[in-house]
Amino acid sequence: MRIRPVGKHALLLDCDDPDQVQAWRAELWQRREAGELAAAEIVPAAATVLLDGVPDPTATAALIAGWTPRPATTAAAADEVQVPTVYDGEDLPLVADHWGVDVPAVVERLRRTEFRVAFCGFAPGFGYLTGLPAELAVPRLTTPRPRVPAGSVALAGPYAGIYPTASPGGWLLVGRTDLALFDVHADPPARLTPGTRVRLVAV
Repeated sequence: MRIRPVGKHALLLDCDDPDQVQAWRAELWQRREAGELAAAEIVPAAATVLLDGVPDPTATAALIAGWTPRPATTAAAADEVQVPTVYDGEDLPLVADHWGVDVPAVVERLRRTEFRVAFCGFAPGFGYLTGLPAELAVPRLTTPRPRVPAGSVALAGPYAGIYPTASPGGWLLVGRTDLALFDVHADPPARLTPGTRVRLVAV
């Protein structure tokens, strides 16, 4: 892990892989909760963790350099979000071709996988879900759809994701859900936050 200053009051942790991102995100959140770290925001991404609103970046970087992320612990059952999913996406045959299996096998794999929100982005409430083996990564569509319906469950690269609102998108559609993923009046507004375990439960 490498630490770089970003502007006057932020630090960027460059990580080697998504597992390291998850470990550092959890460690930094725990340290902040314990009063050992001052940072307004801790924002994980695919290969980085951003600490924003850091009063003394130089001192904080030296502090973090002496820490080692603790082994991940099993999250409580209450931390799992079960997403009721209808597996009728129009791109299921494409995914099956990429995986070298039939459509029922794709559905079974997705149903059995324990996903975890690695980071959020693209749109409010959109969580990038990890959990599929690297060899099952799939390409995006060559030409994105102009409108993907809200609640669409989709795959792209090594990730699964659920569109919280209707928007353009090039991910492969495998299903849909009626679960609301973003509510500006809720606390927190996003149903899927980094670290949350997710099950795409067939209905």
